[in-house]
Amino acid sequence: MEYRKLGKTDLKVSVLGFGGAEIGYFGESQETVNELLNSAIDAGLNLVDTAAAYWTSEKMIGEALKTRRKDIVLISKCGALDGFTRSDWSKKGILETIQNSLQLLQTDYLDIAQLHSCDSEVLNRGEVIEALIVAKERGYTRFAGYSGDSLDAKTAIETDFFDTLQTSVSIADQEPIELTISLAKEREMGVIAKRPIANAVWRNDSLPEDSYHHDYWNRLEELQYDFLDGNMSESVAKALSFTLSVEGVHTAIVGTTKPSRWQENADNLEQVDFSEKDFQRIRERWQEISEGKDWVGQV
Repeated sequence: MEYRKLGKTDLKVSVLGFGGAEIGYFGESQETVNELLNSAIDAGLNLVDTAAAYWTSEKMIGEALKTRRKDIVLISKCGALDGFTRSDWSKKGILETIQNSLQLLQTDYLDIAQLHSCDSEVLNRGEVIEALIVAKERGYTRFAGYSGDSLDAKTAIETDFFDTLQTSVSIADQEPIELTISLAKEREMGVIAKRPIANAVWRNDSLPEDSYHHDYWNRLEELQYDFLDGNMSESVAKALSFTLSVEGVHTAIVGTTKPSRWQENADNLEQVDFSEKDFQRIRERWQEISEGKDWVGQV
């Protein structure tokens, strides 16, 4: 497993991380989460990402990793709550959410506390940044990050406050390559790619029921990348390789509920044949088909 230094932080992270949304949303058992995370850490995983909004995710991760805190870079997010059904961007609310996350995760500190997709208006008011400054001063978190997309992410970068950016970037979501990731790279921010395989929506023969997947599915129907017609494991590895080949991206977080999946993705990533020419073909196809379309970064 390859590891990269996360921007100007002193954190060194596995290029393939784990995203904790799915285990929370799908209500996986604690036993499954224990097996999934511990086997992945044994195989080289060291980056675990979760959020207060992901229902039971923090609690299950805390239980699974209570004896392995030193082995991982642990990230959580604040602001958005209860499956994104509500939010609290007040200074008090941010600090209370982070404290609650620490209790659920059974740890004294986060490596990165991230704002979870707040908009430019909230960022410009400054209260959320004040809250993260206090969180760092109190030792609740080592670094501060922003998780979000498009122009809101650009606003976050331009504050010159955040250590890291987590943003959607994939074969179906390339706006940030020029809009935000290049800007983050200039500021030596760590960049964490979320939704790096576009939720592998091409596995569906027709439009998925869940509207969360619709934008990517519709885009890929127009993009018609030829490599998506082949073996599923290989196509996922190529899609992931594309994201990790974007200059400025340090790691990509992939969610799963299957204990063997992280290791499978890691193995396929190391074995797949993916060249600079492959990267350029995907970029050129995107630029050709997306021209004139409102294909903005997806939260």
